[in-house]
Amino acid sequence: MSNPMPAALPLAHPQTAERRQGMTPGILILYSLLAIALLLAVSLPFATDYVGADNDDTMRLVMVRDLLAGQSWFDTTQYRLGLAGGTLMHWSRFVDLPIANLIDIFSLFTGRERAEALALAVWPLSLTVPVIFGMGLAGFRLGGKGAMHATLVLTVLFLVALNRFQPGAIDHHNVQLALAACIAAMLLDPFMRARDHAIAGALSGLAIAIGAETTPLIAAVCLVVSLRWVWHGPAFRDAAAAFGLALAATVTFAFFATVAPSRYGQVTCDSLSYGFYALATFGGGALFLTASLASGRSRAGRFAALAVAGAVIGAAVLLIAPGCLANPLDTLDPLLKTFWLSGVIEAQSALEQFHREPASIGTFYMPGLLAILVCLWRIRRKEAREAHGVLLALIAVSFTVTLIQIRGAIFSNLLSALPLGFLIADLRNAANAAPRNIRRASAFFLVTLASVPASWALAGAALPGRSQALLTEGLSAKAAARASCTDMASIRPLADEPVGVVAGPSNIGAAILRYTGHRVLSAPYHRNQGGMLTEMHIGLSNPHQAEAFLRGAHVTLLAFCPDDTQTRDLAKAEPEGLYADLLKGRVPAYLEPVAGTEGAVLRLYRVKPQ
Repeated sequence: MSNPMPAALPLAHPQTAERRQGMTPGILILYSLLAIALLLAVSLPFATDYVGADNDDTMRLVMVRDLLAGQSWFDTTQYRLGLAGGTLMHWSRFVDLPIANLIDIFSLFTGRERAEALALAVWPLSLTVPVIFGMGLAGFRLGGKGAMHATLVLTVLFLVALNRFQPGAIDHHNVQLALAACIAAMLLDPFMRARDHAIAGALSGLAIAIGAETTPLIAAVCLVVSLRWVWHGPAFRDAAAAFGLALAATVTFAFFATVAPSRYGQVTCDSLSYGFYALATFGGGALFLTASLASGRSRAGRFAALAVAGAVIGAAVLLIAPGCLANPLDTLDPLLKTFWLSGVIEAQSALEQFHREPASIGTFYMPGLLAILVCLWRIRRKEAREAHGVLLALIAVSFTVTLIQIRGAIFSNLLSALPLGFLIADLRNAANAAPRNIRRASAFFLVTLASVPASWALAGAALPGRSQALLTEGLSAKAAARASCTDMASIRPLADEPVGVVAGPSNIGAAILRYTGHRVLSAPYHRNQGGMLTEMHIGLSNPHQAEAFLRGAHVTLLAFCPDDTQTRDLAKAEPEGLYADLLKGRVPAYLEPVAGTEGAVLRLYRVKPQ
């Protein structure tokens, strides 16, 4: 017997006939094609490479190539990154696999490079479909057809402006956004069905397996499901139990499917390991048992049972993975924080970003803040109160993460489209009902504009500051024609050198791995602290000390990029250091310039044998 829909979660169109008019295949196809067409329109005219501009896109391709070349599925070590022995990466094979499969499929019809280009175009574009599906279904479940269409319009604008769904963007953030959208849709099921919550549990487990960035959001999802069980009791028993069981089962499958047996006992806080596996399965199992055994109790009894389970899980966290309660980046060497992390925008806090570029704050924070206020307003007015409570929890947690690190903004901005889309639909109906009412029309226009993160980005670019300078520079012909140290043409002379070890700034490390067979000391990944620190010490040390670092790390080639921000920062910090000397044109005797690169964007030097 199915559970009745609770009065606390009213929807605009709960009837079966009306649901068929909501998120139909036709609507899904229409908005997906619109998003894909716009993504191609804004990216292809300016494309100079088939790999995304982010370092993670390039590194992901390197990892996929290694997998296709025969590296073990369970071995995610990047052997050509860092000091001798390589660097164990924290990325999931679940993202490598579909990209590798696409490359193999396209290789049946064309050459390897073109197969890569096709695969790297198809993968991110295809991920727009689950995002559109999840957001559209969630929007419809929240407020009916009008809210669904408004939400989908906001979602399309978000996808187009984000760049994580453009061809070449193969980092895992787009997968995480697709999972977040579909989880939200499942949680908003008005009938609280076990099926939908089992799907939410499975997707939550997959999100944990793919990247630790979603851990706070998934923790909020688990808390929402648990508290709704406390509130509804027997009516929510099957949904809560299904969620907990699916979460535990999915994380268990992911752990044994991707973690090497030799690492079963390791606890890491930036990837799926014994820590996340034990806690997720323990937590999911506890929710399953608690919901199965204690649903018949009073609300106070259910809360007490949940509190006991929560206390046990909290103790397990302190016992198994206490270090994971802190930010993994807090343990970075101070030198890395100063010369690397401080320049990574997504790792900045709200306060740091405000000091760095106040004009960008609106892009990262205003849609989420507006959505939180809307949820609170709806809850106060008892309008779809429980649904907005669910969204409030998810958005508020993502927004809190964004205050600590900007990387959380992609989740808060995406999910904010749900309550804001519903509000826009209501304002549109109000404006249409009184077409001569300027206040209603203005409210509809302004709220719609404020709900789009790109609106805040454009407004910020119009203000004096770094954003305006970057926009002006990007639009200038001179900037467009400027070669980069990561371009294939710049790195080609390096590929012609005998395979060895390259010391160079972290921002060009992934490109060197892509275009050459060399090992690089540095690339912007926190697990490679040894290699990054060695490269920094080379640049900061005086020429004599730098030689010792070069030879100690068995470096055969030095790749010097005068335009690199980190390189210039190191030279400025130590005027007597090697990088400062190279900027001045002073080359120590143990370095031999590679012919033809003396005046190039990327200058290459061989380290002479002793």
